[in-house]
Amino acid sequence: MRQSAVCILVILACLPALAQQQQPAPEAARERAHMAWWREARFGMFIHWGPVSLKGTEIGWSRGGERRGTGGTGEIPVDVYDNLYKEFNPVQFNAREWVQIAKNSGMKYLVFTSRHHDGFSMFDSAVSDYKITNSPFKRDVVRELADACHEAGLKVGWYYSPPDWHHPDYRTANHARYVEYLHAQVRELCSNYGKIDIFWFDGLGGKPEDWDAERLVKMIRELQPGIVINDRAGLPENHATPEQKVGAFNRNRPWETCMTICNQWAWKPNDPMKSLDKCIDVLVRTAGGDGNLLFNVGPMPDGRIEPRQVERLAEMGAWLKQYGETIYGTRGGPFTPAAWGASTCKGNRIYVHVLDWSKVQDGTVVLPALGRKITGHSVLTGGEADVKQKDDGVKIRVGESARQDPDTIIALEVEGNAEEIPVIATADGVKGKYAASNVYQGDETFAAAMAFDGNPDTRWATDGGTKQAWIEVRFDKPRLISQVLINEALPNRIQKFEIQQGDGKTWTTFYTGETVGDNGRARFKPLTVSNLRLNILDATEGPSIWEIGFGEEK
Repeated sequence: MRQSAVCILVILACLPALAQQQQPAPEAARERAHMAWWREARFGMFIHWGPVSLKGTEIGWSRGGERRGTGGTGEIPVDVYDNLYKEFNPVQFNAREWVQIAKNSGMKYLVFTSRHHDGFSMFDSAVSDYKITNSPFKRDVVRELADACHEAGLKVGWYYSPPDWHHPDYRTANHARYVEYLHAQVRELCSNYGKIDIFWFDGLGGKPEDWDAERLVKMIRELQPGIVINDRAGLPENHATPEQKVGAFNRNRPWETCMTICNQWAWKPNDPMKSLDKCIDVLVRTAGGDGNLLFNVGPMPDGRIEPRQVERLAEMGAWLKQYGETIYGTRGGPFTPAAWGASTCKGNRIYVHVLDWSKVQDGTVVLPALGRKITGHSVLTGGEADVKQKDDGVKIRVGESARQDPDTIIALEVEGNAEEIPVIATADGVKGKYAASNVYQGDETFAAAMAFDGNPDTRWATDGGTKQAWIEVRFDKPRLISQVLINEALPNRIQKFEIQQGDGKTWTTFYTGETVGDNGRARFKPLTVSNLRLNILDATEGPSIWEIGFGEEK
């Protein structure tokens, strides 16, 4: 898994206008109709699985040998990796069990890796011998999953990687021959398994011409009318795909965050798993941004989904049974996500989700003016709230006894349809100018400013392998501070750091620390600073930070 670099924001922003100009009204209506179920679903299961689970390393990326078109290499020798399928016999695989786990989790659809970048087909492809039916297992996993999903009424889709590091023709003088092979496999996936609801490409930033994508997508839509297709074959198609982060608020362009329940996409022994609080936080912030969450599990070599992951997903399902009305079928907003939480809306109700009370002063959530009269309110998670509405905003106060982990949900009833209220910005970041020593692949969506924007769904990130880095802010005016709060996106990568003040050229260290984690807090004697730098002296891997903030001045 790697997020596509193809993200042409200007084109995406113009899509609604282009649709009005270029699409006949009936076609536009059909487009909205076939996406309606997907928008309402909000929550799906992603599954990355293959023979590599025998090694407990990352699928595709741990394969040694040449990665044509991408570069780099993995840690498992290619002759070992490419022959793992000869030992792969997951006798405890049960498609119905997987589907039931997804349904128990409150998920509405399932997307499975039919073929990853390593080229191994988890289906009985007639055009390849490198496939699951030539393993000791011999069974067509894709067929069994399709049948189980259809039987249970769960929407089903296939992940398929256009890149194939195993195929001899891929990105060679014979690449055109490879493209025909790719098209043949996609035709099989869309022809042999009944109704398919989703096709999920992962093109590693490839261009449309690399896959003859226009012809490819046309074929898919002819074979599977109404199918939902993502943006990773080089074409915008139905939705964007932010990876391992909650996407930015966007009501115009559908989007789906793909994220792992642990750290690795494929199964890894003792891989750290997200807490229930974190899982609910991600789900709520995704819905609050008007996106879907495709949440990944990596089954074990024997074919079972790891029991601890099953338990965590069941906990999410239990939460959704109680509060699913605030997620399913909602729209994000009208208030954009903020450090304290997010909002969703449906009908005449706005659901205010308070996920982090430490980001709220005196137990009071302060919201901008709503523009609609609030006619009633309730606390769905129990207890009472005091809601006061004035022309300049709304204040919601909840007593300490009624504040719930992982989410306190206040339902506001308003006059008219809450979904028609214009978007209201709530994020209040650190004002100033920002810089960093390194930004992941030069991508502005991971720039230094993302760590100071007050939006917990954006982050500063560095390139893989980065061991030392710095990020700094020059405040718009001097600030008196006594705390620096650091929310590390990939916890425990930072092993040693210092906080410095200076004039932009010369820096003086006034605090040193070691690990940060996902809620680090550095306390020190109050001092007035104009320029502040977090200097990371040692990291196990490229560090990434959601937010850097400042506690109350004392």
